[in-house]
Amino acid sequence: MRHDTASASGQSLTEDIVEWLNEEIRSQRLRPGDKLPSEKQLGEQFGVSRSVVREALSQLKSEGIVNSQQGRGVFVNERGSRQAFRLDATALDDAEGLEHVIELLVTLEAAAARYAAVRHTPEDLKRIKQALVGMEYAIVNDRLGDEEDYAFHQAIVDSTKNPHFRMLNEYLERHVRRLIRQARTNTAANYQNLIQAVQDEHKAIVKAIADRDPAAAALAAETHLRNAAKRLNKYLRD
Repeated sequence: MRHDTASASGQSLTEDIVEWLNEEIRSQRLRPGDKLPSEKQLGEQFGVSRSVVREALSQLKSEGIVNSQQGRGVFVNERGSRQAFRLDATALDDAEGLEHVIELLVTLEAAAARYAAVRHTPEDLKRIKQALVGMEYAIVNDRLGDEEDYAFHQAIVDSTKNPHFRMLNEYLERHVRRLIRQARTNTAANYQNLIQAVQDEHKAIVKAIADRDPAAAALAAETHLRNAAKRLNKYLRD
């Protein structure tokens, strides 16, 4: 069976493959120890290149769901499918699921800002400020600046010097933040007045980090995420 090159939910081709394989594992059509279809088979099934398939498999490996055995193929982990951390695909209309995810984001962002305030180097602060300027430039040019927004939060996480923060941030970027940006993009024309409020929140985070004030940095990050949750509800109501 071939799949469309993009799902109705707007997921990327890579995420389509990841979600399909996860469902095969959840339903036990693929059991622990079973070999996954080959890259060639998956590429033909989804009508995509092998590089797209490899990216999907790489994501599943990073989540501990599958493992690669040289010369043999990729296999479902004996325990990983139940023990590896993962988030089920969250839809924008799943209010309870989104609330739980926002709680996780608030906790991560506040902790990351706190550590960044203590541990950042001059080069880290430069990257954070460059991303902030990038967002300012995007606003001036009537763009939402999604890439710049990602660079800003990634620079803060990098400043923690904690690889686990980086990995979790990348995971949440793939599975959560894209949904928030999707809602924001869908209603951007109606909410230009909110963009400057978001930028002011970003500036407060940068100031606290630059001042090496961990408590203020954590509070500014938490305030930003809680306000983001309120804005998301506003987008979704419309």
